[in-house]
Amino acid sequence: MFEGFEFQNKEFFWLLLLLPIALAWYIFTYKRQTAELKISSLKGFKVANSWLPKTKHILILLRLAALALVITAMARPRTVDVSTKTKTTRGIDIVMAIDVSASMLAKDLRPNRLEALKSVAAQFIKERPNDRIGLVEYAGESYTKTPITSDKAIVLRSLEDIKYNKVIESGTAIGMGLATSVNRLKDSKAQSKVIILLTDGVNNTGFIDPKIASELAVEYGIKVYTIGLGSNGMALSPVQILPNGNFQYGRVQVEIDEELLKDIAKVTGGRYFRATNNEKLTEIYEEINKLEKTEIEEFKFYNYQEMFRPLVLLAAMLLMVEWLLRITVYKSFV
Repeated sequence: MFEGFEFQNKEFFWLLLLLPIALAWYIFTYKRQTAELKISSLKGFKVANSWLPKTKHILILLRLAALALVITAMARPRTVDVSTKTKTTRGIDIVMAIDVSASMLAKDLRPNRLEALKSVAAQFIKERPNDRIGLVEYAGESYTKTPITSDKAIVLRSLEDIKYNKVIESGTAIGMGLATSVNRLKDSKAQSKVIILLTDGVNNTGFIDPKIASELAVEYGIKVYTIGLGSNGMALSPVQILPNGNFQYGRVQVEIDEELLKDIAKVTGGRYFRATNNEKLTEIYEEINKLEKTEIEEFKFYNYQEMFRPLVLLAAMLLMVEWLLRITVYKSFV
């Protein structure tokens, strides 16, 4: 009910303490202000029952009410209408390069590496409302799943559609995944360009060397955050495809080329992270989210409407009524 309503000078409300003091003083001095005549008998006088003497206290009430209104007006009541305008001053273009090789179906993360990544990446995308994001898939080769766009609904749908498939050549071509991501960002006009490169293996195929791809990223001013995904030691991973088309799983040694991923991150000004479980993967994306903040400038416009004038006018009207009553109706009693 009182949203957007405030008093600029609340300290004046302390003056309201004068009102009960003034009322008490009026009551205390009332009898002294009234003339008295003592006679032995009223038999010789005609007594008239008039209501005017009984209502003359309305004068002091009108005066006190006027004083209360003046004090409230001094506190400067006003309504406040706040409008906000935001301006993005530093946009970020982000490409997420995702390894979709068969090893991403390993079950050392719940329910597997790929599904765990998709869940965390979706939350990351939702928390970047002011940035453009694109998706790149790679295994033995790479291709653009979604060009960089500000439409998060499209990106989220594309992310959900990412699955292991037999169409892409098998293997892990880190260099090609990085090069495709650089190609998506090289013509970007954004002030900050970022690639988040995730893999769970080593570069074992592709015709583009990862170091050459990282040099291209440096040339175009692109920062690369690299993530090695997989537990330490052995993991339950696909080892072959059964005749019914399902994977047969077995214990496989986790091999991640951490030195390569560290070099790519260092050369491009990014950072390397290792995700050994779901919780760590979530923490990594939260950390990247903090490191790559979009600068947003917020403008607030305040429209004030002063409300003291009606109170002053009402107080003046009460004083006028009190004065008129005093010199007319109650003239014989005051």
